[in-house]
Amino acid sequence: MPEEEKHLDTLLTENRTFTPSEAFKARANVNDPNIYERAAADPEAYWAEEAKNITWFRPYNKILKWDPPHAEWFVGGKLNAAYNCVDRHREGSRKNKAALIWEGEPGDSQVLTYDMLGREVDKAAHMLSNLGVKKGDRVAVYLPMIPELPISLLACAKLGAIHTVVFGGFSSKSLQERIVDADAKLVITADAGWRGGKPLPLKANADEAVAGTSVEHVLVVDRVGEQAKAEKNPDRDVSWHELIAKQPSTPFPAEEMDTEDVLYLLYTSGTTGKPKGVTHTTGGYMVGVNNSMRTVFDLKDEDVFFCTADIGWVTGHTYIVYGPLSAGATTVMYEGAPNYPDRDRFWDIVEKYGVTTFYTAPTSIRTFMKWGPEYVEKHNLDSLRLLGTVGEPINPEAWMWFHKYIGKEKAPIVDTWWQTETGCAMIAPLPGITATKPGSATKPVPGISVDVVDHDGHSVEPGNGGSLVITKPWPSMLRTIWGDDERFRNTYFGDFPGIYLPGDGAHKDEDNYVWILGRMDDVINVSGHRIGTAEVESALVSHSSVAESAVIGRSHEVKGQAITAFVTLKEGVTSGDEIIKELKQVVVNQIGAIARPEELVLTNELPKTRSAKIMRRLLRDIAEGRDIGNTTTLADPSVVESLQAAFKR
Repeated sequence: MPEEEKHLDTLLTENRTFTPSEAFKARANVNDPNIYERAAADPEAYWAEEAKNITWFRPYNKILKWDPPHAEWFVGGKLNAAYNCVDRHREGSRKNKAALIWEGEPGDSQVLTYDMLGREVDKAAHMLSNLGVKKGDRVAVYLPMIPELPISLLACAKLGAIHTVVFGGFSSKSLQERIVDADAKLVITADAGWRGGKPLPLKANADEAVAGTSVEHVLVVDRVGEQAKAEKNPDRDVSWHELIAKQPSTPFPAEEMDTEDVLYLLYTSGTTGKPKGVTHTTGGYMVGVNNSMRTVFDLKDEDVFFCTADIGWVTGHTYIVYGPLSAGATTVMYEGAPNYPDRDRFWDIVEKYGVTTFYTAPTSIRTFMKWGPEYVEKHNLDSLRLLGTVGEPINPEAWMWFHKYIGKEKAPIVDTWWQTETGCAMIAPLPGITATKPGSATKPVPGISVDVVDHDGHSVEPGNGGSLVITKPWPSMLRTIWGDDERFRNTYFGDFPGIYLPGDGAHKDEDNYVWILGRMDDVINVSGHRIGTAEVESALVSHSSVAESAVIGRSHEVKGQAITAFVTLKEGVTSGDEIIKELKQVVVNQIGAIARPEELVLTNELPKTRSAKIMRRLLRDIAEGRDIGNTTTLADPSVVESLQAAFKR
C-alpha cells in the first residue's frame, strides 16, 4: 500500500492486553462470560431480571412496547426515583450508612447518611410544593456542586416534577434558552459558587435569564455570602435556608410515577439550531443506571464511588446521583477545581475518604500526566480497586499512565462509551470478565446491541471502520426531544429505520472489540482520505514529551482540509522548532505522510470546559480566523487569547 494511502490502523493494532486478576474475578458481581450470550438471546428477559433490583409500587405488565423510534419499557409499572435512591435504603439496613460525601472547594465538607439525606429531600419537597410546584412542572436547577444540588433533584423526583439541570458554567443566555424551552416554573440557584478560589456569579446570571420568562420564583441557596454581591428581588426571590427551616419534619409521600413519566430533561448542544432537550423517563432509566453500577462498576456495599464530573452533565446525573444512590452506594461529590489549592486535590480526596472507585475523563488524566506523578505519589491510593474513564476516546498512553500511577497496575480500568441520550454506559468492559486493551471501550454491555456499519447500513467486517449504531432499544434510552419529536426522529433515527445513530465513528478489530474514533464530524478529509482526529492525537500523545493534544481540520484550498494539531508538552520539556519537527514525524511514522499536521501549535493549555472537555469548536474557529463566539463555559477563557497569538506566530 502506498505510504500516502496508508489507513489509520496504528491505534487499532494495539496489542497490549490486560486480563482481570483471579482475585478480582473471584469477587466480581459478574464473572460468568456466558452473560453476553444469554442477554443477546433474550434481551427482554435479561432486562426483566434486572428490573427486580428496583422497587416498584405497582408491577409492570409488559416489558417492552417498541414502535420505532419510540420505546416504552416496563409498561404499566409505577415507581418513584427518589424512593428508590433514598427511602428504600433508609427504611432498611443502610439507614445510617453514608450516602453522600461532599467536599467543598474551600475545604468545608459534609457527610449525609441515607436517613439524613432522606430528611433533607423531604423538607425540600415540602418547600417546592409550598411554592406551587406539582407533578409535571419543570424546575430549572442552576447550582454549583453543593449538596443542595442532588437534594433538589431528588425532591423534584419525589413530588413528580421534571428537573432540568443547567451547568453552572453556562451563560445567562444559555440558561434562558433552556428555561424558555422547558417552560420552567421555578429556578433553583445560588448566590455564587467556588472555582479556583474565586466566586462564580450564578445569581446575577439567573436574574438576567429569568427576565420575561414563565418563572414564578427563584429559590436562592446562600453559598458564598457577601463576596457574591448577589442582589435580591423581594417580589421573586426566596431564600432556600430561610424557607427550608420552616418545613415540617414529616416524610413527603413519594408520588407514584408511571414508568414512562418524565424524570428529567437535559439539554445537549446540537450541531445546528437550539439545544436539544433530551428527555429521560423514570422506569427504564432507573433500571439501566442501577444495572450499570452493579455490572460495569462491580459495585459492592462497602464501596465509595467518586465520579469527578459535574452534575450539570449526564455523567453527574447517572454516576453521582441516580446510579450510586439507587444501588445504595456512598457517592462522593466535589465542588471545585482539581488543582485547588494544589494539583493533588483529587488524590487527597481519594485518600481522605478511602475511595474505592474513581471515574474521570481522559482529558483530566492527560492533565495529571502533564503535572507529573509526584502529586499522585504524595498520597496513599491503596483503597482504589476499580478505575473508569468517560467523555471521549482515551489515548493508549494515557490509559497506561492511569493504569500505572493511579491503579498501581492492579485496578481494572473500565473505559466507557455512552451519551446524554443513552442514559448510561453502553460499551464498556465487565471488570471481572473482559480482557481490556488500552484505548478500546471493548464490547457492548449485556443487553445492548451495538454494531459498526458502512454508508448503506451493512455491518462491516472485523478490521474495518464506519458508523457506530445501536440496533435494538434499551431501557435508559431517551424517549424524545422535548417539544420536538420530529427532530428526535430525524437526528437519531433518520438514516436507518429503527436503528439509533449516535453520530460517532468506530472501528471493529479482529476480536470484535469496538474502538471509538470520535464524532463523525471530527473526521478530517485530506485529499479524499478520511483521517480520524482521535488517531492523530493518539500518535502525538505516544511521544514521551507530550501531555495532551487536540487535532482539528481547517479549510485548505488544495487538500480540502488540512490537519492542525495543538499540543501541550509535559512540564520541563523544552519547546521549539526541533520538537515540532519531531512530533510531525511521529505522526508520519505511526500513520503515514497523509496525516502529517500542516501546523503544529505548542500551547500551555487547551480550551476546556469546567467538566474537562476540550472545546474543539474553538480550536477550529482559531485556525480558520473566525469570530470565537461564546466562551462562558471555559474553565479559563484567557486560554483563547494565548492560543490565537500562538497560532498567528
